Amino acid sequence: MINIEKIFDYAIQKDASDIHFICDNKPMLRILRDLIQVEESEVLTIEDMNEIYDYLVRGNIEKDNVYKKTRKLDTSMEYGGKRFRVNISSSQDVPLFTLRIIKEELPRFEELGVPDIVRRMTYQPQGLMLVTGKTNSGKTTTLNALINEINETQNKKILTLESPIEFKHNSKKSIIVQKEVGIGGDSLCYSDGVKNSLREDCDIVVVGEIRDKETMDAAIETAEAGHLVIGTLHTKSCAETIDRMINFYDISDQQTVQYLIASLLKLVISQRLLKGIDGRLVLVPEVMVVDNIVSGLIRKEKISVSEIEDAIQSNLEKGSIGLINSIAELFVDEKITLEQAKAQIEEKNIETLNRTIMQLRIKKNK
Repeated sequence: MINIEKIFDYAIQKDASDIHFICDNKPMLRILRDLIQVEESEVLTIEDMNEIYDYLVRGNIEKDNVYKKTRKLDTSMEYGGKRFRVNISSSQDVPLFTLRIIKEELPRFEELGVPDIVRRMTYQPQGLMLVTGKTNSGKTTTLNALINEINETQNKKILTLESPIEFKHNSKKSIIVQKEVGIGGDSLCYSDGVKNSLREDCDIVVVGEIRDKETMDAAIETAEAGHLVIGTLHTKSCAETIDRMINFYDISDQQTVQYLIASLLKLVISQRLLKGIDGRLVLVPEVMVVDNIVSGLIRKEKISVSEIEDAIQSNLEKGSIGLINSIAELFVDEKITLEQAKAQIEEKNIETLNRTIMQLRIKKNK
């Protein structure tokens, strides 16, 4: 019989970010990007997996029905003073579990390594800002640090839509309303929550994830109505983000949407996390400030990823930051290795990386 809470205690003690329970394996912890097996534990059996399921669902009939119907469930729980984000899915008809341990205290915005232009853009009265990146790239942490920064410095009403709620915010200078999205939550889906925000006298609407056309529509409508909308997307670069937004729509509607995005989008930050030389995670940001040049590229009939990347690189004085610049700076500051730097870009950009590194070294030695 598995002692679930003993695994939780061990994970918290080791400062793990995630816990994995997978049948026929020992429990695994993710610590600073590495997967570490809990050696003291036994290999998990089907009986163990069912016991973990009962522990996490806690007899909630609605959650149990969602899992049985869809074979997946996103929820949250608390243990030992910590909040956990819980995902339950299925493999060969056996449940498996991925738990994210949510930090009790948010890091300060400036501690994350997020460029200050992102914070400054939150003073825009309306428009669309996006925090993007692959899974486990720190989007949620950045988003919540941004919310906390606004909460401490601006007098706004902020509505967040999350699935599930991870960091709990207390109103400070701003008023914060947090809503959980999903069956049994405060809003059935993101698009409904965003649409209803128009009646809630909000200044800022935070969308935990823009994952479909309906949510994108609602976000655009809300930004058009005079609100600042901050959302996240699972994309690996700023240019790819534009492409993804447009491809939510049918070809016949894309030209209209391109004009809307070009006028409403203010900034995109795309981020990655690397394990640095000192063993700590290092943020690699790419930032696209949407000026007249970028807007013009978004309006073009055929979107060119390379043209958008070139526009970011040539717009550094307005706050944009190219991926190559970020990587080169981290290498020059001895935070990552040259091998790590090269692994983040395509082979054709290696020469540009080398040239950028040389320029930064010359500038640093002046």
